[in-house]
Amino acid sequence: MRERKEVKVKYLVPGLEELRCVPGSDWVDLRTAEDITLKAGEFRLIPLGIAVALPEGYEAHVVPRSSTFKNYGLLQANSMGVVDNAYCGGGDQWRWPAYATRDVVIEKNTRLCQFRIVENQPPLIFTAVDQLDAPNRGGFGSTGK
Repeated sequence: MRERKEVKVKYLVPGLEELRCVPGSDWVDLRTAEDITLKAGEFRLIPLGIAVALPEGYEAHVVPRSSTFKNYGLLQANSMGVVDNAYCGGGDQWRWPAYATRDVVIEKNTRLCQFRIVENQPPLIFTAVDQLDAPNRGGFGSTGK
């Protein structure tokens, strides 16, 4: 069994449901910190009402929940958010960059996105070579046929 890591969370908004791990899942749901109204074509950084001190050597990856577009017509504007462990002050509120494809009203505590905490990439050394030994696969997107 892997060692549990402590993650300190400061809740910035009263009445926000607390973070919790769901058994059998590596992802943790994030909730809106206020009622939100968006018009089609509008962009907003949606406040999530938390500041988090990630463990040293770890980062968080933030993505939409699988039902977010279907239920709310929202897209994450930067495809995937990365929060590094330096963003850890008591006022460093996590936000979710949302683009609305239709008019939508979202209530406080709605689960729009989720995150997981992953270990940082190890230090890398890039070496220029004249040739790579693996066979070509046929170009970008070639396995999607």
